[in-house]
Amino acid sequence: MKRLLALLATGASVVGLTVLAGPPAQAATGCSAEYTITSQWAGGFQAGVKVTNLGDPVSDWTLGFTMPDTGQKVVQGWNATWSQSGSAVTATGVDWNRTLATGASTDLGFVGSFTGSNPAPTSFSLNGVACTGSVTDPTDPPTDPPATGTPADVNGQLHVCGVHLCNQYDRPIQLRGMSTHGIQWFGSCYGDASLDALADDWKSDLLRVAMYVQEDGYETDPDGFTRQVNRLVDMAEARGMYALIDFHTLTPGDPNYNLDRAKTFFSSVAARNADKKNVIYEIANEPNGVSWAAVKNYAEQVIPVIRAADPDAVVIVGTRGWSSLGVSDGSNESEVVNNPVNAANIMYAFHFYAASHKDNYRATVSRAASQLPLFVSEFGTVSATGGGAVDRASSVAWLDLLDQLKISYANWTFSDADEGSAAFKPGTCNGSDFSSSAVLTESGTLLKSRISTADNFPTS
Repeated sequence: MKRLLALLATGASVVGLTVLAGPPAQAATGCSAEYTITSQWAGGFQAGVKVTNLGDPVSDWTLGFTMPDTGQKVVQGWNATWSQSGSAVTATGVDWNRTLATGASTDLGFVGSFTGSNPAPTSFSLNGVACTGSVTDPTDPPTDPPATGTPADVNGQLHVCGVHLCNQYDRPIQLRGMSTHGIQWFGSCYGDASLDALADDWKSDLLRVAMYVQEDGYETDPDGFTRQVNRLVDMAEARGMYALIDFHTLTPGDPNYNLDRAKTFFSSVAARNADKKNVIYEIANEPNGVSWAAVKNYAEQVIPVIRAADPDAVVIVGTRGWSSLGVSDGSNESEVVNNPVNAANIMYAFHFYAASHKDNYRATVSRAASQLPLFVSEFGTVSATGGGAVDRASSVAWLDLLDQLKISYANWTFSDADEGSAAFKPGTCNGSDFSSSAVLTESGTLLKSRISTADNFPTS
């Protein structure tokens, strides 16, 4: 399973909502909704609505608002079921956000069209009740001022706390970054210029180093590929990024086929990088055609090899069905919840491709995130083949969900492969420009715009 440029609008409006759940109005203190135009182009725009429940838990909600009389229409929406009649728009909660606990938020969004001007909608309501709530008092002093320094400098040695990835201050964080393509094919994409751009222009928190085991990879030259991985780890460290070392098993799908190779490789890289604070280990990329019990057996043999040399690093375990928590095999997260890997400080991989994997996959992640530490170590904006058109609506719905749940991610791929998932147009890696609109694909433009926003890592 491998696989728009827009002018940023600066205006944002905030309106409040009071929530009604069922017959009685339970949320007396209300709820808020923040409406923001995130991008705009000729005749079109993208907008988001962040809804936060400030009262009692609510469920089965419907958000309503009125479009201005300027021909505004919802073209495509996500994270809700959207409808429009005349100027009246409604958005109804879906499986993973239908219930909002006290203090919980959900992010909705849509692509719209308009003629003339593009003012903000009015008359927001939830379950038919108009309101005036707000999330924070603007006179309150700020807490946790934004940290300065590189991602690795600020967060230090990472660890798993509960279902979250946490930093040296024991606070949950989200890392956002990019994955290489196979380093045996696209080595020219990973030099000083490209990694400088990734760290400085893209503001990436991590680089996933995809070292294929088969497909002309590690098995052909174990020492050579180990050196390549270590070189990229050092380059990421020098730029303050985390390095996710990916033992990229794909064919055959049973990771036990590579058990001895995995032990040799991870024994070497863990010993060599044990003193670094920026290294995360992903021990099996996409198990497929194999049971969860077999994946678990593999993990429980490889993890002790890493721990013997590097006892503190986070380890990511692949899941069944191409790291889909079994969904692509007709299962779900319960097999992992009921039979977890017997090891501490681990997370479970979830992979998706936005054009192929939609609502039922998002519902699984939403459920699983309350019980399992998840890391989206690979995802694409296109189909599961790695090609085809970018599904912008599904991609944004996924990214909004991952942001909401504080799930870290790496996008496939930081390469100039001739496929829809690549961030760069073919031939880019022969040059020195890795950031401008001239070299970015539609997928690269979208991901750079998301990754380069401020991280807001907590430090207290």
